[in-house]
Amino acid sequence: MGTAAGGVGSGPRYVQIADEIVQQIRAGVLKPGDMVPSESELVERYGVSGGTIRKAMVEVRASGLVETRHGKGSIVKNRPPVRHRSSDRFRRSLRRGGQAAYLAESAQSGATAKVSVLYIGPTEAPEYAAQRLGVPAGTQVLARRRLYFRNGTPVETATSYLPWDVVKDIPELFAENPGGGGIYARLEDHGHEFAEFVETLQARPASKAEASELALSPGAPVVHLIREARTTAGLVAEVCDTLMAADQFVFEYRIPAVD
Repeated sequence: MGTAAGGVGSGPRYVQIADEIVQQIRAGVLKPGDMVPSESELVERYGVSGGTIRKAMVEVRASGLVETRHGKGSIVKNRPPVRHRSSDRFRRSLRRGGQAAYLAESAQSGATAKVSVLYIGPTEAPEYAAQRLGVPAGTQVLARRRLYFRNGTPVETATSYLPWDVVKDIPELFAENPGGGGIYARLEDHGHEFAEFVETLQARPASKAEASELALSPGAPVVHLIREARTTAGLVAEVCDTLMAADQFVFEYRIPAVD
């Protein structure tokens, strides 16, 4: 057994090896952009079988710190998390200052952000969105589907569903760039003042299609978030269906301790 195996923790051998590789990444021994040693190199280093190394690499990939490239092996990701401040990101002051939530968050983390608009137009409301919007399933709504990038890497997809009766007279909502502050600013410009945003989150493995779209390893963890944007008049003016690469976001909430 190679000397590099020293310092690993208890548990099955493949878990020990995975822990050491993860520790090397977190400590900067393996830096962003570095290739993880090949299976043959790890077999020689640790004196174990190829099967043990393959099991270890499954654990390493599950950490979200590496991505696997077909025919090339595993590479350490250069993807530090964006801090997703759900308690602060929809403040009206940000919208009035012309800042949409995602772009503001990325700027705070020192990242370069880009939003690619995939579709804008009428669609039939899926059942879960229709229920939240208070309309029958299949009702025509406006859909806005986007793919978000950070430092050139896709990290999030989002589809907004907005009531047709609300948006039909707001032409900016049909444009790729709705203007400073994003769609929420345009809705408030037209009298739909927001009272609160309600989010439901679920962590799960990515489907094959989702992993491909977000450049993730198969089965990598994602966070599925559905948000309702509620106005002071009691209207749900938007339902946003968002899928995020779980290793890219830290969720921070402020929870009042009083009624």
